[in-house]
Amino acid sequence: MPIDYQQIFVQIKEIGKNAKERQKKKEEAQALARELLNFYDSKLDELRSKVDSAKAADANIRCAVPLEEPLASHYPTPVSVIQSTLIAADGSQSIADRHSPVQFCVINVGAISMRPDSGETPSVEVDSELFFGDAIEENGLTTDGGVALRRDLAERTVIEKLSKDLPAPVVSFTDGTLEIFRAKDIDNPSMYRDTVERYISVLSRLQSRGIISAGYIDKPSSSLVVKLLELTQIAIPEEMEKLRSAPPLKYVTDRWLFGYNNKLFQTLPPGHRSAVFKIQSSAEKSYKGVLELHFFYLNVGTEGHPWPVRVEIPRWVVDDRKQLDLLHAVLVSQCRMMGSRPYPYLLHRAHETAVVKNEEKQQIENMLAMELRNQGEEPDEGSYKQSAKDRAGRTRM
Repeated sequence: MPIDYQQIFVQIKEIGKNAKERQKKKEEAQALARELLNFYDSKLDELRSKVDSAKAADANIRCAVPLEEPLASHYPTPVSVIQSTLIAADGSQSIADRHSPVQFCVINVGAISMRPDSGETPSVEVDSELFFGDAIEENGLTTDGGVALRRDLAERTVIEKLSKDLPAPVVSFTDGTLEIFRAKDIDNPSMYRDTVERYISVLSRLQSRGIISAGYIDKPSSSLVVKLLELTQIAIPEEMEKLRSAPPLKYVTDRWLFGYNNKLFQTLPPGHRSAVFKIQSSAEKSYKGVLELHFFYLNVGTEGHPWPVRVEIPRWVVDDRKQLDLLHAVLVSQCRMMGSRPYPYLLHRAHETAVVKNEEKQQIENMLAMELRNQGEEPDEGSYKQSAKDRAGRTRM
């Protein structure tokens, strides 16, 4: 049977009944967020003290920490005349499917390097890794989170490989956070720690060679700066639970705070970056010293259509204003190449290079099955459930 749209329609009407109330609460929270941003704009010592107190009460609290730039400050796109080398890497994967005749996992990373306006042909690197049988479990690739963790490591590793012998300065970026996370479905703590240690080692080697590293988050959903502002609205440590159960700025996101656009309130004009913030989180135990994680927001949109993205960077980039300015200029230039839907052009190309298509997955499955048979090992059968799904022209009863 097809979906019962009548049932769905009734539920949608129920959702609609509460729309006005939700909008009212949202507008009230947004107005408070704007007031707090302006009031605490230069009260950076007070805000840092709030974070320290909150951290003492909850070591896992995740929020922004201001450095030396006012909260609502913004900085225009630098005029960069430096000839630089750009590297973008993106990964894709095919996860083991228990319904298939053979169990395998593929992690495919595409990386592209280029020197804009040089006339040189971009260089493409593809790194494809196949895991079969026991190697899937041994490498923690039985879950989506485990595969994503390994893919993130592979992306940065390919950047390190591709960046060797390239003329400086080199600006590298990937899609997503610079920090790699332990997803809830990763149940092997030793595997996670080992992956993070290897990832940190790659970042350290990139830093030692002066390679600018960044993570580009399109349409960010987290609210690190908003969480910082919320700390000013509670008693610490008595009301720390309130941040989870009844956050004072519920419905407000960093993306709204840095993207809201009208004549009276616009935090980031087009091409401008925000202040740089440190990330307060439990990850600071791993990302220490020059690897300490920071971020800024960047409006890659146009007048009347702001599009704030978050850019994560290590402290070594923050500490070198020339590197920070170069990264800023590069990302704005890359996004403008994509027109009305801004996104770094090179990351788009890297994704096209990396994506694992269904026909490629099927080809690998066939090649594996053939090799196993040639070596005297008979593959398992595919599940009957999958066979029923694949049956052409099937109908439901």
